[in-house]
Amino acid sequence: MQNTFLANLDTSNWISIIAIIISLINALCVLAIILAVIVNFIEDKNQEKSPVKEKKSIVETGTMTLFFVFVYVLIKFHIGTFIIKNIYLEIIFSFLGTIIMIIGTYFNILGRLKLGRNWANQIKIYKKHTLVTSGVYSVVRHPLYASLIWMFYASCFVFFNYATLIATSLIFVPFMYLRAKQEEKLLKEKFPEYIMYQKKVGMFFPKFY
Repeated sequence: MQNTFLANLDTSNWISIIAIIISLINALCVLAIILAVIVNFIEDKNQEKSPVKEKKSIVETGTMTLFFVFVYVLIKFHIGTFIIKNIYLEIIFSFLGTIIMIIGTYFNILGRLKLGRNWANQIKIYKKHTLVTSGVYSVVRHPLYASLIWMFYASCFVFFNYATLIATSLIFVPFMYLRAKQEEKLLKEKFPEYIMYQKKVGMFFPKFY
């Protein structure tokens, strides 16, 4: 009887430790994205760039941040949270969600580094604009937007929140699609080869065919 109690206690401790590690990793992923965005703004402000084409979009860092705050409120106050009674299944889903969060963070930061001077908060085509199609851009056409979509979906698994799943599908993804299409219209005008790139590489998810 005593041995069974100690075994259950040890299992409970390990589960608690795993939960803490998962929470810490996810927090670090979010922090890394925030720092990367701040760096982008600082570099953009310090560089002299001359846009030849520009289009204002409702979808920019400010509105993306508002959506992040909205999702945080859903998760923080357990709005739309569902319960998984099997603790091991809960760990598996949390682990898978965390893996996606890490991949999303990796793609987001590498995408920003690869984009370099081309980055802008609003949609802009610069005089010395370059078409980036290598690295993470050979996997998806918009790794910055795609990675955020992946991460929001991952948070549904990590925090078991179906409201986040619905909000991401009905709000975030459509607005990211709108922003991506606006960018692509200008990119096709600047780079005729973009049409071929568009056919080969998926917008937010890789093409496996």
